[in-house]
Amino acid sequence: MELKENSSDYVKLKMALSISALLVLSLLAASFYCYSYINSPPGSLSAPVMVEVRQGDSFYAVAKVLKEKNVIKSIRKFYLYSKLNDGLYSIKAGEYRFEPKMKTSEILSMLIKGSVIRYRVTIPEGYNIYQIAALFQKKGLLDGQDFMDKVFDKALMERLGVKGVSFEGYLYPETYFFVKGMDSDAIISTMVSRLRAVISAEFKSRAREIDFTMEEVINLASIIEKETGNPKERPVISAVFHNRLKKRMRLQTDPTVIYGMIENFDGDLRKKDLKRKTPYNTYRINGLPLGPIANPGIDAIRAALYPADVDYYYFVSKNNGSHVFSRTLNEHNRNVWRYQKSLR
Repeated sequence: MELKENSSDYVKLKMALSISALLVLSLLAASFYCYSYINSPPGSLSAPVMVEVRQGDSFYAVAKVLKEKNVIKSIRKFYLYSKLNDGLYSIKAGEYRFEPKMKTSEILSMLIKGSVIRYRVTIPEGYNIYQIAALFQKKGLLDGQDFMDKVFDKALMERLGVKGVSFEGYLYPETYFFVKGMDSDAIISTMVSRLRAVISAEFKSRAREIDFTMEEVINLASIIEKETGNPKERPVISAVFHNRLKKRMRLQTDPTVIYGMIENFDGDLRKKDLKRKTPYNTYRINGLPLGPIANPGIDAIRAALYPADVDYYYFVSKNNGSHVFSRTLNEHNRNVWRYQKSLR
């Protein structure tokens, strides 16, 4: 059937074709617009910028910060794009570094994947909980006081299976990579888990063999860690402590005195301090102190489990990073005079 130009069917067909053409053009324009938005920088960054997403932040709160930092220009456009890509409820907490000329797709992808900045934190062997708190505070990862509160949190200790008065001794010294936004619970849990990973079945078996609990091993290892940084000396110093414990002699080790008065210690250990009564002062108490005095590394733990086969009962510093050991008190007193009192 042939349509005439002035027939109603012809007019309808022409209108339909025009509408279809407009729809196609609109779709093409929309597609081009979307493609352009997705594949071009949505903001006006001229230099890299850091943005912190806190746990529990809403999508709008995140988008608002992104706009304030010039990562994006339009919250509405970023919202629509994120909604189409299931990004409204998938953003991860943490600190992000956004570079100039990043595409919209790259920005959303980073937020969804949690491609956050990871901070290297090295906990030295022998650091105590106070030093670790100060380290996290300095790096801006945690509030030091909040960390200290959690270190003594009995509920958290019970949940992580740690016995004692605090997490002292159980925050394994190692290099970690933490992100901003992690709370004290999560960081403590990570460090405790690392300690559990290095305590092998062999170590547990050896502890039973020498009639120690693992808590006592950690306790003794912390003292060994504080007494020497010389790896070769650790098993010998361990032997001194094991020998004294077997003879029911007091350990009489200075680091335990210092830990018992740590919040008031001015760096100078005096004779009167040795008489100070605390649950850590091994000049005043029998056996091991109330708990660990630091966080020992794997070598100190191994030394606590495998002391050297020697019959020493005393040692004194030679002031060069090493110690001289002795079997008798008379011999020890001569060494003290030689290496300590003579220097004064």
